[in-house]
Amino acid sequence: MIAIELAYWQEAILKLLLGFAIVLPPAGITVYLYLFKMVSFMQSRLGPMEAGPYGSLQLVAEIGKWAQKEDIFPTKADRFVYAAAPFVVLISTFLLVLVVPFGPDLAIIGGENGVDTGIFFALAVSSISVIGILMAGWASASKYSLLGGLRAAGQLIAYELPLVLAVVGVVIQAGTLSMQGIVSAQYEGEIFGFGGFGNPYFLTQFVGFMIFLISVQAELAQAPFDMPVAESELVTGYMTEYSGMRFLLFFIGEFATANVFAFIAATLFLGGWAVPPFLVDMIPGLEIDSWAFNLIGPAVMIVKMLLLTFVVYWVRFTFPRFREDQLQRFAWKVLIPISLVNIAVTGLLKVVF
Repeated sequence: MIAIELAYWQEAILKLLLGFAIVLPPAGITVYLYLFKMVSFMQSRLGPMEAGPYGSLQLVAEIGKWAQKEDIFPTKADRFVYAAAPFVVLISTFLLVLVVPFGPDLAIIGGENGVDTGIFFALAVSSISVIGILMAGWASASKYSLLGGLRAAGQLIAYELPLVLAVVGVVIQAGTLSMQGIVSAQYEGEIFGFGGFGNPYFLTQFVGFMIFLISVQAELAQAPFDMPVAESELVTGYMTEYSGMRFLLFFIGEFATANVFAFIAATLFLGGWAVPPFLVDMIPGLEIDSWAFNLIGPAVMIVKMLLLTFVVYWVRFTFPRFREDQLQRFAWKVLIPISLVNIAVTGLLKVVF
């Protein structure tokens, strides 16, 4: 291996470009694959077919359309806050991906050992999007936007609690807050004394896994948790007054955040960038901590991400919308108590075994 010494600013630029590569292209892939095609087939139609072969350039056409639209500011809007809101939402997505490991020493920050409190950092910065949504709702000077922003804030606060509590069970079982450590714990674990598959936590933490996926669905304001942008009541909620590139930034943030949460769920519950030990053993000389997994790991993570985002969009276009009271009751009276029981049971089993 040839080590290349880079200046701080060069390293920062490379990390920025890597962040864009992790966030933006997968977002385009999932939009085309699921929003344009999978949903179309579910509804017995073809979806976009004109732009490019089989509609493959439709997303490029959509971006071109939004880039040409006028950037409108409502007369009574707070111009600075209104303009900054979509960037705050998008920044939250880029901060989330910083600590996600894609190989044994492949992470934007933390390197080989990862960040010691990586999952704590990820859960903390995920709350920044709430600020951006409130900024958009208040600064638009529109009653629809304000109602959408308030609904979104109440929903995100309610569902962040079960999201965090679902992760606590994983942290207890792995014994670490490091996302690299959680991957290693799953790879090195055993199920009833058999280590061929490791111990992916979607088996032992199945309750936490389901709570995490439900909470992510609500965090993304995807149906059946889409009251903040309910078209029949609030037009598009906190995004009502936005147009042009700023609306596109909200759109990109929504789908990119779905992918990043899927990466985090894959790391916490599906073994992350690692593959089952029996597959590693099949290739002579291959070790889980070898440099080869810096190439294999990203592909493994993308496959797992596509699997989890399929679930997100399948649920979105299958289940009807909750009423606001049903939505809040489900978080406070169902998910949070179940997640607390899951933590108690996990802690008890950890002490006993």
